[in-house]
Amino acid sequence: MEDKVLLMEERDGIAILTLNRGEVMNSFNFALLHALKEQIEALKFNANIRVIIITGSGQKAFCAGADLKERTTYSESQVKTFIFTIRNLFTSIEHLNKPVIAAINGVALGGGTELALACDIRIASMNALMGLTETRLAIIPGAGGTQRLPRLIGRGKAKELIFTGRRVNAQEALRIGLVNQICEQESLLDECLKMAAMICEAGPIAIEQAKYAINYGLETDLHTGLGIESNAYWVTIPTEDRLEGLAAFQEKRKPVYKGK
Repeated sequence: MEDKVLLMEERDGIAILTLNRGEVMNSFNFALLHALKEQIEALKFNANIRVIIITGSGQKAFCAGADLKERTTYSESQVKTFIFTIRNLFTSIEHLNKPVIAAINGVALGGGTELALACDIRIASMNALMGLTETRLAIIPGAGGTQRLPRLIGRGKAKELIFTGRRVNAQEALRIGLVNQICEQESLLDECLKMAAMICEAGPIAIEQAKYAINYGLETDLHTGLGIESNAYWVTIPTEDRLEGLAAFQEKRKPVYKGK
């Protein structure tokens, strides 16, 4: 039986998705894109899952981008279909109603870095190597890299990295704000699970609305952004979770949120 290109594991409200094409550094082909798309769509409506972690199999690569060996067999039409598919997939991850953590366990180039950029939080192991290297292949980042990277690390630094195709190690990635945190390879998943567990302690509706307010508010002016925040806040007011949070505070206990 053929190995699954994507693995899924659940741990206490956390879903761990593992890109499982280790023999080609977890690079994307159509099969992996479709498998990830299917899981993301399913998790969106899974009330038992509050946080998602995406990582790669093995200890060498998170994701080396598109499978270039397979790409050479594509027609121009298939290349366009691939780019359309991966761009829409990463946008769906960015706007998913749950936080997504990228556990960058090694090489993350091209589409691998773009996948990490689409996640909410990025934690990298010390052996991580990141970069948008597409211009060296006479193309440009096509899965959101030209838009998400400058929004994250600034226009000038993003242009430098994209124009040169330069790769950055974990320490530089942390310094320029490309990742939130770095750690040793063996503790990467534990660190991601620790952060995910902290998020799981918060109200899931509040987390969903906070993500919505940040994502959409940043794309507009401050006045409109404050309006988006206000409307997102109103969503949390009539929830059972808000009342549970107040009750738990008064009773000096941990709240038990149900997403209601």
